[in-house]
Amino acid sequence: MAMETGLIVHPYMRPERTARQTFDWCVQQAVEADKIGFDSIMFSEHASQRWENIPNPELIIAAAARQTERIKFAPMAHILPHHNPAKLAIMVGWLSQILEGRYFLGVGAGAYPQSTYIHGIKNGEDTQFTNEMVRESLEIMERIWKREPFFYEGRFWNAGYPEELHGEEGDDQHMLADLSPWGGAPEIAVTGFSAKSPSMKFAGERGFRPMSIFSGLDALKTHWETYSTAAEANGHVADRARYHVSQTVFVADTDKEAKRLVMEGPIGYCFERYLIPIWWRFGMMDGFIKDAGADRADVDLEWVVDNVFCVGSPETVVDKINTLFEASGGWGTLQVESHDYYDDPAPWFNSLAMIQKEVAPKISLPVSVTS
Repeated sequence: MAMETGLIVHPYMRPERTARQTFDWCVQQAVEADKIGFDSIMFSEHASQRWENIPNPELIIAAAARQTERIKFAPMAHILPHHNPAKLAIMVGWLSQILEGRYFLGVGAGAYPQSTYIHGIKNGEDTQFTNEMVRESLEIMERIWKREPFFYEGRFWNAGYPEELHGEEGDDQHMLADLSPWGGAPEIAVTGFSAKSPSMKFAGERGFRPMSIFSGLDALKTHWETYSTAAEANGHVADRARYHVSQTVFVADTDKEAKRLVMEGPIGYCFERYLIPIWWRFGMMDGFIKDAGADRADVDLEWVVDNVFCVGSPETVVDKINTLFEASGGWGTLQVESHDYYDDPAPWFNSLAMIQKEVAPKISLPVSVTS
């Protein structure tokens, strides 16, 4: 089974970009990725970050739906503590119907306390508390999708589904709209970030699709061990073919050209000003340093490009990903981290095309983990 390809769009736009520029670039990427043959595209949801400035991924998904034919969309993720679960359940159901199955749902608790504070939650740094909100929210959403009468009074929300009334023959005024998801229920995905992410355990318990933000081999191995243990304990099959891993990947004709385009282009600009500080803050850099056997003093942009990213010619990138597969056990979908190539998209779209045509077909999961 060959590795599938996807994009994840946070979107890492330069802070001076307008909302319209961000929106247009996101839709443009979806259209191009569909033409190239990518399998999926995910849009993050953030309400507080200047570089990660998509507060409503569903708007981008809806706009791109009519301009694409095959690619699947996902919010990655709707931050459940920030939403009324009944309202979100109805929106997700309708959007999945509009896409006629080209949709899966990413859910999460949120990584940025500032965003949680905006939504009226003062203790957003308490991950146990926000994960309890996730579980209650999802319980409500799943009950609404069943379209059976109930009323729920919970710790965080109240919600229900009314009993459908029936009038005389030909009287349709009491009929309830069927806004359940396409096929009855959506496939749900959960992202793991920290090495001891509770989200991976939750995904395994529920049989959801797991996704890891790559933060070093130890974290990747821990994510899969946590997920697979929880999945098997609850009667689910832990299939690496369903596993998504996001990584910074850039391909050009030669190693030298690929490195230059990354170092001097939007990826390098973003990492120097935003993501390298974020990686230090969240402890991700420590995992990368351990993998490389390096010292903290060694770390700069060039070190990250050489030791963390998958950057180079198609042959080099295939070798780097296969090395990660051998060390970690592999995954089913490479979710490429998107960046701000709004001003000159050609190098980015060329890289995506080479990933699809010259990299992904040469990478396969071992038969032992897909059977």
